[in-house]
Amino acid sequence: MTSGGIRVLIADDQQMVRQGFTVLLNTQPDIEVVGQAVDGLDAVAKVGELAPDIVLMDIRMPELSGIEATRRVTTDTPGTRVLVLTTFDLDEYVYEALCAGASGFLLKDASAEQLAEAVRVVAAGDALLAPAITRKLIAEFSRMNGRPRAPLKARVGDLTERETEVLTLIAQGLSNAEIAEHLVVAEQTVKTHVGRILVKLGLRDRTQAAVFAYESGLVRPAGY
Repeated sequence: MTSGGIRVLIADDQQMVRQGFTVLLNTQPDIEVVGQAVDGLDAVAKVGELAPDIVLMDIRMPELSGIEATRRVTTDTPGTRVLVLTTFDLDEYVYEALCAGASGFLLKDASAEQLAEAVRVVAAGDALLAPAITRKLIAEFSRMNGRPRAPLKARVGDLTERETEVLTLIAQGLSNAEIAEHLVVAEQTVKTHVGRILVKLGLRDRTQAAVFAYESGLVRPAGY
């Protein structure tokens, strides 16, 4: 993130959505909308041109889906995080977008405060976006996915016992402060563990860590 604030690109094929979000976000002193994209291909191109910190990415767009656009952006521009926009809280494509590298999701009818806070949270990379809803969504689609993926399960072995414990708590939606309280350690110690987990597993942020925990079978959805 630049010293001038959080730079945001809005990718949505509906002009009213793009303009509405632009107006809402530009009222925030620490957030600047640097561009708009009308479809998936345009989003990928604009990210390459503008290097925003955050992309608000609609899932359903012409030319290139938001899922594939997310995959390209997170692969080609690691410094840019994607916040997926969806109409429904259990949109069937949201889990795919998370697996493609998105850092979280947000309902399109979110308030101005929720929108701004979501951008800040994803930009910081230090907390799950809407933990309860995200956890519910990940659990639901992990259940549909079936068995844990063996290669991912093997990678859990790279973690220490404490790191594995921290990863489990991340997947349950706990913040660093809550994890610290649960483990009776300093919050800075938790931050150190989280950083090591992300590096060892090659993950971008806590949301991706939660996805990994479910897909590897480390954490099982309720009733699974």
